[in-house]
Amino acid sequence: MTPPARLSAAIEVLADIEARRRPAADALKDWGLAHRFAGSSDRAAIAGLVYDALRRKASSAWLVGEGTPRAILIGMLHRERGLDVGSIAALCSGARFAPAPLSEAERAALAHDALDDAPAPVRGDYPEWLDPHLARTFGEERAAEGAALASRAPLDLRVNTLKAEREEVLAKLADLGVEPTRWSPAGLRIRLAADAKGPALHAEPLYRKGAFEIQDEGSQLAALFAGAKPGEHVVDLAAGAGGKTLALAAAMRNRGQIYATDIDKRQLAPIHDRIARAGARNIQVRTPRGAADVLADLAGRAGCVLIDAPCTGTGTWRRNPDAKWRVRPGALAERLKQQQALLDRAAVLVKPGGRIAYVTCSVLSEENGDQVRAFLTRNPDFSVEKPAEVAQPLGERALPFLRAALISEEGLLMTPRRTETDGFFVSLLRRSA
Repeated sequence: MTPPARLSAAIEVLADIEARRRPAADALKDWGLAHRFAGSSDRAAIAGLVYDALRRKASSAWLVGEGTPRAILIGMLHRERGLDVGSIAALCSGARFAPAPLSEAERAALAHDALDDAPAPVRGDYPEWLDPHLARTFGEERAAEGAALASRAPLDLRVNTLKAEREEVLAKLADLGVEPTRWSPAGLRIRLAADAKGPALHAEPLYRKGAFEIQDEGSQLAALFAGAKPGEHVVDLAAGAGGKTLALAAAMRNRGQIYATDIDKRQLAPIHDRIARAGARNIQVRTPRGAADVLADLAGRAGCVLIDAPCTGTGTWRRNPDAKWRVRPGALAERLKQQQALLDRAAVLVKPGGRIAYVTCSVLSEENGDQVRAFLTRNPDFSVEKPAEVAQPLGERALPFLRAALISEEGLLMTPRRTETDGFFVSLLRRSA
């Protein structure tokens, strides 16, 4: 397919997403099934255009002056990809399979290129209803933080230190352009161009042998900050597919015991194969069984309980740009209930002197600091660990990390703009001895 034809296809897919309010992945899959002539490179390029359009949906629509799929796509080409009017006009030539030529109004809008007077949700490319929520967290910097959350994410890997060393994996994946991550001692990063097809990492021999996992650096740090030590009893209360569970196992060097569970047993389905591949021998998966409490025998015994809490996912917008346009206030209210329930359940499991590592991939104060303060009110025998203690596992990188992160009395917040990671909040809550 030619670049103009790919652009036309992206406009078609975006129109489907808008009309049916469906996930972008579903719309792209359906388009591919209906257009089997399109090769893998074509599908990757079209997906890149669609996701970039969703990243810059608000600012692109503002720039062009209308919110149609076409306007959003051509606005994105200028905003995100840096194409000038002439280059965009060449794509929109009106030739076979190409979008219709640019109108004079579109040309003028693209040439003007001004967002100075746009409101914060437009400059930050996020839904208007979230503006007061982001203002609570970031104040006048919310548009800049939102714009960073709208950027393209790199591809991060966590080297599984149970099976390999970072330098070894770095050398063997050199052809993929890997580089060490900024903070995580086990992290590697691959930076991808806008129209690049992601590398087939699952086919890499090192992946199949369990030498690395795909995991954002912020997620790696969140697991590291839990401070899990060899020999401890650790509970991963919302383990899901097991990304942080495996990171905990590596930190504990396969010594001690990790109990992994989740309120939704379907989320646990991939964890068993991942555990086997990683060579993690200290993980016990406890699958929910009706109303029975599968952790009842662990009450007051855990040295650490990790809560990777279900949340709105506002910190992962770089990877899920369509999710931010589908999230609704009702989802926030539901997540707040789930987070409170998990915190209260964790408090029962922690032994004296033990700790809860409360983690969200959200940047909203309601899910982060507010939850911690409410928990401390309900549980006065807990206190928040100081940031310097939380970041201690980073060694010499701890101080520059703390200068980069957003620190509050309740915990620390990572963001793409500040730490070059996804948005993650971490609070370490220590029970008095």
